[in-house]
Amino acid sequence: VQLQASGGGLVQAGGSLRLSCAASGRAFNSYVMGWFRQAPGKEREFVAAISRGGGVTNYADFAAKGRFAISRNNAKNTVYLQMLSLTPEDTAIYYCAADLSSDLGYRTDEYDYWGQGTLVTVSS
Repeated sequence: VQLQASGGGLVQAGGSLRLSCAASGRAFNSYVMGWFRQAPGKEREFVAAISRGGGVTNYADFAAKGRFAISRNNAKNTVYLQMLSLTPEDTAIYYCAADLSSDLGYRTDEYDYWGQGTLVTVSS
């Protein structure tokens, strides 16, 4: 499967963005989908994951409490990440990833395919 992330950009603190990740290739609903991010000088970290049907989600602690929301539209082969109340600490390259297993994993080595990333910059 090929993944293409989009929707990043420059936003002021307190603002919001919605990232999209379009998939092509093997049936999209075969994959658990995840979002990760990598800030400058830091390791890639888990943000959120969503089950094949979209009914189950998993979030990193910083992404919980309603600030981030992952969703998917299997008819459009797309997964989304809605981000609210952004802070400069959210500045990173955001990556989408696909996992053939059924686990909503948080480790990068659990995911089989990766998109190229989209840059989110939050100014103070």
